[in-house]
Amino acid sequence: MKNVVLGVTGSIAAYKAAEITSRLTKNDHAVHVILTAAAQKFITPLTLQTLAKRQVYTGMFDEPVCGELRHISLAQQADLLLIAPATANFIGKIASGIADDMLTTVVMAAAGKPVLICPAMNTAMLENPITTGNIEKLKAHGCLFVEPREAHLACGDLGRGALAGTDAILQATEQYLK
Repeated sequence: MKNVVLGVTGSIAAYKAAEITSRLTKNDHAVHVILTAAAQKFITPLTLQTLAKRQVYTGMFDEPVCGELRHISLAQQADLLLIAPATANFIGKIASGIADDMLTTVVMAAAGKPVLICPAMNTAMLENPITTGNIEKLKAHGCLFVEPREAHLACGDLGRGALAGTDAILQATEQYLK
């Protein structure tokens, strides 16, 4: 059994985290879900807790375990950090070294661990030179990416930026867990 920390950020594609969690759990992986505050506007902790069969983390100071720094222990036990979906905001934060919530703090504490990022955003946001620069910076630091696909986006535009398909995300996840 491998430990996957699944980070879910505030994108309309957050609902796909349910299927990702379910399928990883069925593949005998321990899935430790972290929801950002914005992600909780799209999907509830209860949904993912039920599918993962374990606690979902939403804040830095959720029910601390005596003697344990949860962001450090999650980072240490992770075989892979999977961020699906990853917004432009989240990508910018970690590219800048900002650790101001549970998910960004776990990523910063997971130095040397594989981080698989699955972007999801509007095409203009994805193609913004700031975002492309942040992605290149993260790639240079060893982060892995599952490229977004072209589709009709939530805003009604047709373009690149939709979260990669669940099968593609799971295939990449299994590849990096081997």
